[in-house]
Parts: sequence; C-alpha cells; structure tokens
Amino acid sequence: MTEEKLWMPEDAVPAGIKNLLIPDSPNKKINYILAFIQIVRLLKTQKRTGWVDHNIPNASVESISDHMYRMSIISMVIPNNEINIDKCVKIAVIHDIAEALVGDITPFDGVTKPEKHRREFESIKFLSSLIEPYNPKFSKDIVELWLDYEEIRCIEARYVKDVDKYEMIQQAWDYEQEFGFQYKLDQFYESRSAIKSKEIGELCDEVIRQRTILQKSLAN
Repeated sequence: MTEEKLWMPEDAVPAGIKNLLIPDSPNKKINYILAFIQIVRLLKTQKRTGWVDHNIPNASVESISDHMYRMSIISMVIPNNEINIDKCVKIAVIHDIAEALVGDITPFDGVTKPEKHRREFESIKFLSSLIEPYNPKFSKDIVELWLDYEEIRCIEARYVKDVDKYEMIQQAWDYEQEFGFQYKLDQFYESRSAIKSKEIGELCDEVIRQRTILQKSLAN
C-alpha cells in the first residue's frame, strides 16, 4: 500500500503559471510577481463550496473573491473608532487568499482542521516566496496578516471574523430574496451566535428580522 502524497501548494499551481517559476531566470523578480498575480486571479473563478453544496444555481454562486471584496467594503462602512479600519480591510483581502491554491475546504470535505491549516499556511508561505524578490515588505505582511486572522492576534482580526460571518448571512439572505426559500439555508444563520461586535450583530439582527417577516407573510 503506497502512502498518500502530502499536499503541497506547488502541485496546485496551473502549468501555465509554473512556466514563470524558474529560480535562475534573469527575469525571476518580475516573473514571480506575475505568477503571484495570476494565482490570485484563480479566486475569481473558485466558487464558494457552501453554496454549491446547497444547490444554489452555478451562475449565481459567489466566488471567493466576491466574498472577500464585499467583506472589505463592509469593513470600511462600519463606523468604529476603536479599530484600525485600514488593517481590517487588509486582513479581509488576505484572509482567504490561500484558497486560490487550496480551494474552499468545508467540514464536509474530509480534511481535518490541522491538515486544512497546514495546507493554507503552506500556501501563504509559498505565495510570500513569490512576492519576496519583488516586494520584501509585502512578502512579510501577507504572512503576518494571515496569521493575525487565523490566530485572532488583534482586535481587527476579531472584527473581521465577525464581518466574515455577517457577509455569509447576508449572502444567504440575498439568495433567499432571489430564489425564495427553495434552498435550505437555515444553517448559515446559526453563525449569528458567534458574532461579538455590536455593529455587526445589529446588521445581522436586522437581516434576520426581515427574513422572519417574509417567512411569516409567505406562511399566511
């Protein structure tokens, strides 16, 4: 019985992008950052697995970049003078960037939490190595911002965690307004109980209130 090969980010890089990754090339600096930019583009086409699993029509399923972009806007919109909004936006933009290579792993995919973390961290380090020849500062920043989020190392990360949950709840409500209640999305609203930020909680509560009103009107 052969041992299963350990997943590594290099193996997930599309062949066309791999052609740019020649360590001794005189154009290494520019080619590596071009490779990074092309890898990030994959987030535009990676569908969010939770919606796919709940049978949302493929044309309407948001991408990972859709999710992160709206999270960034939400982080800017909410008035809170106690946090660094710029850092929140950076964390929101970076927090799922590893999924360009890893994909959107859910608890139903058979990948353990430690293995999911390992794959994502390996991907972040790999992306950092592509950035480093071109921009050493951002190379370090991308790792630190990702760790901030994963380990909730600052108040901004805690805030963005809440924004992440709210954006998912809002997306569920968006789908229900578009398609009615034909898809069973109740479980996504359960994330409300984990939200700690007052402002984000208030947005969730209003969404849930509007949803309840619509459900009652349809039941009559």
